[in-house]
Amino acid sequence: MTAAPDPRTITPDPRTPAPDPQQAATRLPITAVTCLEDRAQVERTGTVTLAAGTQRLRIGPVTPLAVDRSLRAEVSALQSDGTHPPAGTGDPAGTGELAGPAARVLDARVIRSYTPAPPGEPGRDASQLRRDVHDLERELYDARQVQQRQENALAVVDQARTDLHRDIVQGAGAGAADPERWADRLDRVDQEAETRIGELHRLRRRLHDIDEELREARKALAATEYEPQVLTAHLELVVEAEEAGPAGLKVAHLVPCALWRPAYRATLGSGEGTSDRGTVRLETDAFVWQATGEDWHGVALSLSTARPTLAANPPPLTEDVLTLRERSAEERRTVEVNLREEEIRSVGADTADGTDGGGAAGGTARVPGLDDGGAVRTLAAPHPVDIPSDGRPHRVHLSAFTAPCRAERSCAPELSPLPVTTAHFANTAGHVLLAGPVDLMRGSGFVGRGELAFTGVGAQVRLAFGSEDTFRVVRQVEESRDTAGLTAINQRTVITRRVRLFVSRLDAQAGAPAQELVIRERVPVSEVSAVEVRVRTDASSPAPDEVDAEGIVRYTLALGPGEHREITLVHELTASSAVTGL
Repeated sequence: MTAAPDPRTITPDPRTPAPDPQQAATRLPITAVTCLEDRAQVERTGTVTLAAGTQRLRIGPVTPLAVDRSLRAEVSALQSDGTHPPAGTGDPAGTGELAGPAARVLDARVIRSYTPAPPGEPGRDASQLRRDVHDLERELYDARQVQQRQENALAVVDQARTDLHRDIVQGAGAGAADPERWADRLDRVDQEAETRIGELHRLRRRLHDIDEELREARKALAATEYEPQVLTAHLELVVEAEEAGPAGLKVAHLVPCALWRPAYRATLGSGEGTSDRGTVRLETDAFVWQATGEDWHGVALSLSTARPTLAANPPPLTEDVLTLRERSAEERRTVEVNLREEEIRSVGADTADGTDGGGAAGGTARVPGLDDGGAVRTLAAPHPVDIPSDGRPHRVHLSAFTAPCRAERSCAPELSPLPVTTAHFANTAGHVLLAGPVDLMRGSGFVGRGELAFTGVGAQVRLAFGSEDTFRVVRQVEESRDTAGLTAINQRTVITRRVRLFVSRLDAQAGAPAQELVIRERVPVSEVSAVEVRVRTDASSPAPDEVDAEGIVRYTLALGPGEHREITLVHELTASSAVTGL
């Protein structure tokens, strides 16, 4: 494997003829691609025939976007059956059955040049005059094809007339005259010939007109424009071989204008209905974009989160000056506090829209950047793929798994009055789940799009699969402020907040079973000793099932068809007289 192009001068063998700049290039197809976050590494492999001594190989054409300093080339011996040995092994299985000359690459570089544009359709930025010339050339070609067909048909008619004349002569000489039949056939042949000759004359006039228009258009094009040349590139390798024979050649280099992002599709249940909530099927896909100038046909695709252009040096350090000062008497007597919103984060549990459950239907669809958890991750497509160089996203399937899940109907009334169905399951894909958008599917079909956060192997995933229209939660908040204690001794400010939730199940099907609904409300959490927050279970009705350290209060209700419930949650915020900002 060579390093970057060697600046040293290569002295070829005097017995080797000088290389021809126009020599035929050897095509080396792209067989493997490793797509990185914002570029790709392409690998070309093939078989070349080497001569003894030092020689120059011309490989291509390749994309002009190839990064010169990333070019690597390697010559390897072939196996006894003529195939390439597995990657990373010089002798597969230790059999020693390798055939081919011993060779090494002395130099590898990218040679770029401008060449005339190949014939074909004009480019997207071509002028209207150039498009007119192309259309006239196509029309002229089609008209000449029609003329050829008409001339062939007329030749068939002439051959039929000749055969008919011979038949008349032979019949008259044999005494088997049939004037009526001969006259009918002659009339039919003459009529067909007249039709063909007329069409041929009209077509020749049309060809003359097209030639005149095309000549004028080409003259105008030559006076106003010049034929733009196309930048092409080839790989030039200097190889030294001990003896002649076939050998395997591998070339790898980086190209820009290629990237990938993960995407997922989650299906709740078996897909036969909404009653089956015991399983979740999660399919891992990748969207791949590339506009490198070369199509990838049947390549082994790998997807990596590596960032080869990321600077490895630590950031520069700057001085951070800290100063101390004495607090004033007013500052010593008061404690300034404020309320702030804090997002609770955990692995695999944060959501796209901030709702509990991992993203509601109708959230903003976006493809996030690659989040690999701080380590390089590599995923591989199970089958060869085709990615054309059109700059459009192409979806590639990577893996899929089905895992048992725990589904619950949960509601955060402060954010939305509609409960959502949330599924909790473990990541059993065998690899980490990178952050990316996820299409949410249920038995009724597509229900929305959420976002899946970075999830490790075996970690818990939480996804929301749309709202439940049969439930409604109405929220009302009442707040009162009072003081307690003696002035200037132990006076305290007491803020009492009463949250009332009206929960309704709207379907009225007689005999339907009760359904469970989890309601989560939040209360403030104090970080200073001068402020105390407590939930008054004696004044709340019913008492909360759980209050965690983050201030999330949970209620679990079982509601039958058409049933209504009312929940009252009371919590107090007590602050000393020295506290300001509330």
